[in-house]
Amino acid sequence: MQSISMPIGKANWALSALPPLALYIHFPWCIKKCPYCDFNSHAQKGALPEQQYIAALLADLESCLPLMWGRPITSIFMGGGTPSLFSAEAINQLLEGIRARVRLHPDAEITLEANPGTFESEKFAGYRAAGITRLSIGIQSFNAEHLKALGRVHDDKEAHRAIEIAHQHFDNFNLDIMYALPKQTLAEALLDIRTAIACKSTHLSAYHLTLEPNTLFHRYPPALPDEDCSADMSDAIEAELAAAGFEHYETSAFAQPKRQAKHNLNYWQFGDYLGIGAGAHAKISFPDKIIRQMRYKQPTEYLQKMAAGSAIQTEEQITLEQLPFEFMLNALRLTGGFDLSLFEERTGLPLTKAIHQIEKAVADGLLERQLNHIQPTLRGQRFLNTLLERFLP
Repeated sequence: MQSISMPIGKANWALSALPPLALYIHFPWCIKKCPYCDFNSHAQKGALPEQQYIAALLADLESCLPLMWGRPITSIFMGGGTPSLFSAEAINQLLEGIRARVRLHPDAEITLEANPGTFESEKFAGYRAAGITRLSIGIQSFNAEHLKALGRVHDDKEAHRAIEIAHQHFDNFNLDIMYALPKQTLAEALLDIRTAIACKSTHLSAYHLTLEPNTLFHRYPPALPDEDCSADMSDAIEAELAAAGFEHYETSAFAQPKRQAKHNLNYWQFGDYLGIGAGAHAKISFPDKIIRQMRYKQPTEYLQKMAAGSAIQTEEQITLEQLPFEFMLNALRLTGGFDLSLFEERTGLPLTKAIHQIEKAVADGLLERQLNHIQPTLRGQRFLNTLLERFLP
C-alpha cells in the first residue's frame, strides 16, 4: 500500500461530531464496455467469479471495522459496472455477511444499480427478498437508434420491460437518462424525459453526455449537439420534470417529494463512506483527521491483493487547506444549498476559512446568502466549475 502523509496541520483541530457513515460496494464487470464510460468497468469474459468476489468484499469490509468505531451504516449503494450481473443468491450472501459484521440503520436505504439487459422477474424478486430496497436503472434513452449509438446492450423494448419488472417488486427506483446524445434533437431529448416521467419512477437522474478522457468517444468523437442546443435541452428537461412534480435537488438529480437518494445526499453533505470492491473510494472521519482511500482498480489485482490481506492502493489525509474546497465540491451540487453550520460541523473549521470566497461569489451572482444559509444561484448552477474554483486552496 502506498501511503501519503498529508496532516490536518493544527494540533487543536477537531470535529465536534462524526458525520453519518454509508457503504459503497463496487462491482467492476459489465457485459461490454460502453464507448462513453470512464468508470472502473471491465467487459465480462467467461464466468463471473461470484463466490470469490463476494468473499473478497466481505474480507474487505472486515478490514474496515477498526476504522468504524462501531458506527452504524445509514445506506448501502451497489454500483458498477453492472451489479445486476450477480445472482440474487450472491447478493443475499453479501447482505447477510454485511449484517453479521456491521450495524445497519433500521431504515437503511439499500440500492442496487441494474442494466435493463439483465432483468428477469424471478431474479429481481430475489434481490427484493435479499433486502434491496431501491433500484437505479441505467436506461439512458428510450430511442433505439440512440441506444445503439451509445453502445448499450439493451434496446427500447428491453428498457420498458425492465421498468415493468421493477414496478412488480419495488416501489422506489431511479431511472438514469442521458441527453445531448449523438445527433439528438431537442424534441427527441424531451420525448425521452416525457417517456421516463410516464414510467412513474420516484427518482430521475438526467446527465449531459460528456466526452471523458480514456474513452472510445474521446478518441473518436461522435457528432454531438452544440452548446446552445444542449443548454436548451437542459432547460426544457428541468421544466418538464418540475411540471411533473419532481424536485431538482442536485445538479443531475430529480426526485418526487421525500424520495431523494439518501446515499447520494450523504455524499453531497460531506458525509462519510466506506468503499469496498475493485477501485472503490472511501472518505472516513475521525475526531482528529479525515482520510481518503482507494482500492486497486483491476479486478484480478484487487482479488489478489485482498487475498494477501489488503487491497488499499492509496491512503491520504486531507489537509486543513484542502477542506473548504473538498466540502464545497460536494455541497454546492445541492441546488437548495446548505446551512453554514454544516460547513463547521463537517470540516471542523470556522466559517472565516471560507467567508471571503463566499462573499466574493455572492457579489459575482454565483451564490445567494440568506442569514445562515447559502445556495447556488441559477447562474452558479450553470457555471458550477467556475463557482467551485473560488474555493481551491
